[in-house]
Amino acid sequence: MITVVTADITTLEVDAIVNAASQALRGGGGVDGAIHRAAGPQLLQELLQYPSCPTGSAVITKGYRLPARYVIHAVGPVWRGGAFGESRLLHSAYEDAFARAEERSDIHTIAFPAISTGVYGYPKVDAAPIALGVMRRHESRFREIIACMYDADSAAIYHRFLGVPS
Repeated sequence: MITVVTADITTLEVDAIVNAASQALRGGGGVDGAIHRAAGPQLLQELLQYPSCPTGSAVITKGYRLPARYVIHAVGPVWRGGAFGESRLLHSAYEDAFARAEERSDIHTIAFPAISTGVYGYPKVDAAPIALGVMRRHESRFREIIACMYDADSAAIYHRFLGVPS
């Protein structure tokens, strides 16, 4: 089941949350910074084992002080107009996040932000069908997949593509 919520992803009581991470995996602004702040310094300490993460890929860590047991750090593309493989890379970031989740038998609920649609500038209306398409492909494996939006406008876009009222 895919659910759309407008919330702070760091407050969700799910098995795993997905972080819209940078390649450096060292925290930053937006959802990435919020997750690092909420999880505490142990998150960064665990991430130091990774020198970086390529765009379109993901790594998994513990959730530390978060209600979620795990954080999956997925690196989406920076929007450069759409002619530089951005849609393929965004699709890959979601797929790899699911691959990391499916490696763990104890992840049954997972929440995603709208990867790349913040400071990376990916148009929300173009990103939503990519995200939801990948979520639908993995829907049968999870008890619940949450599309966690930061604002009502983003949630409305996801609701529209799911064909449900906002």
